[in-house]
Amino acid sequence: MKVLWLCNVMVPMIAEQLNLEATNKEGWISGILDVVLKKQKENGVELSIAFPAPKILFPENHEICKKVIRREDAVLNCYGFFEDVLHAEVYNPALEDMMRKIVQDVQPDLVHCFGTEYPHTLAMCRIFPDRKRLLIGLQGICAMYAEAYPADIPDKAFRKVTLRDHIKRDSMTEQQQKFVRRGMMEKESIEIAGNITGRTEWDRLCTRKWNQDARYFNMNEILRPEFYNAQWDPDRCVPHSVFISQGDYPIKGLHYMLLAMPLILARFPDATLYVAGNSVVGHATLKQKLKISGYGKYLLRLIRENNLENKVKFLGKLNADQMLAAYLRSSLFVCCSAAENSPNSLGEAMLLGMPCVSADVGGIPSLFVDGEDGILYEGFRIGQSARGAGRTKDDDRQLKTVAKRLAGAVTEVWKNPQKQSEYCQGARKHARRTHNREINYMKLMEIYAKILADEPPGDETV
Repeated sequence: MKVLWLCNVMVPMIAEQLNLEATNKEGWISGILDVVLKKQKENGVELSIAFPAPKILFPENHEICKKVIRREDAVLNCYGFFEDVLHAEVYNPALEDMMRKIVQDVQPDLVHCFGTEYPHTLAMCRIFPDRKRLLIGLQGICAMYAEAYPADIPDKAFRKVTLRDHIKRDSMTEQQQKFVRRGMMEKESIEIAGNITGRTEWDRLCTRKWNQDARYFNMNEILRPEFYNAQWDPDRCVPHSVFISQGDYPIKGLHYMLLAMPLILARFPDATLYVAGNSVVGHATLKQKLKISGYGKYLLRLIRENNLENKVKFLGKLNADQMLAAYLRSSLFVCCSAAENSPNSLGEAMLLGMPCVSADVGGIPSLFVDGEDGILYEGFRIGQSARGAGRTKDDDRQLKTVAKRLAGAVTEVWKNPQKQSEYCQGARKHARRTHNREINYMKLMEIYAKILADEPPGDETV
């Protein structure tokens, strides 16, 4: 069985083989790739993987590079192609020729596109001749992210344009429009594809609106291997420390957490917030001040107004081992996003058995049970906050309301150690089912077999 994976990133295993810097994004692909390659002899999958690649890999005047990687007894065919991933809202018709060349070389029985966030997925959908052998795996849902993008930020702050935003044409309002355009490409991809994998009731309902004829397969994800053998220990963490996996754009909701911190500090004065990922609040040098974004400036203002300079620590980009260490030394994981499908950061925290608090948004209720795995609080609601003309100061009360709910959930976990312990056990048990490597690997093989045999998915209730 020849299978071609189309991915948004070069996975770390390939980057390491090619002596290139590895990305920390989309770690679930590394998880399933590791299992498929280890079992390649028994599954008979001749796997090829295509991904956007840096120009350094391309021969002169070529837009595609091919590499063959061997690991123990496994063989992986790698195809790098050129794509301007920094402008994912722009569709380049040349991608269709690149996808066509890769398909002609691989001659796949099945194409599996991991995600709908980039134009290459639409290009593949447009050129692949048999939609019944075309599978799209849902990750984020850009069309819904576009609606949630303002995330209750006050209108004046949301429309703020810094020098960096003006030069890059990348203000928050422009970022939202970019998600709108990506969402349009996403919808077309889903309308074309004959098969969809998802894992939440939210993504199932969203895609059903766009393509009722596609077969929907429920498929949970395998997480990064580093997180399966470790376990959170309350005696080895920093008391009253909150960990957030990223916060560099509005959807991730860091502003909610910053507004919640004063309320948390009133009850727990030693509370500290740790934020991983790209920091957008750097302002120590003139260069950093010139490069700060509108959202970064808004976050910086919240930090200053709430006297949080010594209470918020930005950790920068972390690899898997560093992320694991950050989880284990924190006393609580928080997902404060305005929209998510099934955040793997929350899955990793649950798998470690650490206390978790999450906004009740998007697909999260499909993988995190309130009162059993931790606490869900009511977060952003799409369509609830108006924008534009006629907006008053009272309209910003929703932001403070959500922040208050978040603060209440955090303090509720910390003030009840016995209940916290029950949450940890429930979360770990739940995540070990959801992210079971063997079960999810077997499910993937079953999905491939059903697609090639043109069989229905069966009972795919989420």
